[in-house]
Amino acid sequence: MHRLKTRPQFQAAMAGGTVSRTAHFALHRLVLDAAGSNPASGAASAAAPTGPGSLPPTQGPQALFAVQGVWLGAMVPKRWARRAVTRNTIKRQIYTVGATFEARLPQAAHVVRLRTAFDRKQFVSATSDQLKQAVRAELLQLFGHAARRSGGAAAASAPASPVVAEVVGP
Repeated sequence: MHRLKTRPQFQAAMAGGTVSRTAHFALHRLVLDAAGSNPASGAASAAAPTGPGSLPPTQGPQALFAVQGVWLGAMVPKRWARRAVTRNTIKRQIYTVGATFEARLPQAAHVVRLRTAFDRKQFVSATSDQLKQAVRAELLQLFGHAARRSGGAAAASAPASPVVAEVVGP
């Protein structure tokens, strides 16, 4: 899994749209085109001139992600998590849970954004086990929904035809 590092990468992934939401988090995804992000794969790109000033007039967000695979970034604003310890704890949970779902996620750039604060009265300590468990449970729900949504369409359409054939045949 690759991590998003630059502001344009985060902006491009956020512009891709929201895939799933929970009470505290939102997951944004920008699907990466396999043909568009690999310049050596297409014949048209091989025939294009190279050198200074030869870049295409419109470069899409694909140019920001040179390597194919799953990209993940975490946005934990100070507005919703005041203490740096809390922000770092939440980011660690995001990257850990994201790594467990890497195989089930499509090749895309993903950004997990904290969109509301966790109640400081309920979670007094910034690194309490209760906060970590609450964050992890919500992230599992967030990534689980996103994985079902991305793989659900292909998985649902494939077994549909054999089931119909069995029902019609006997």
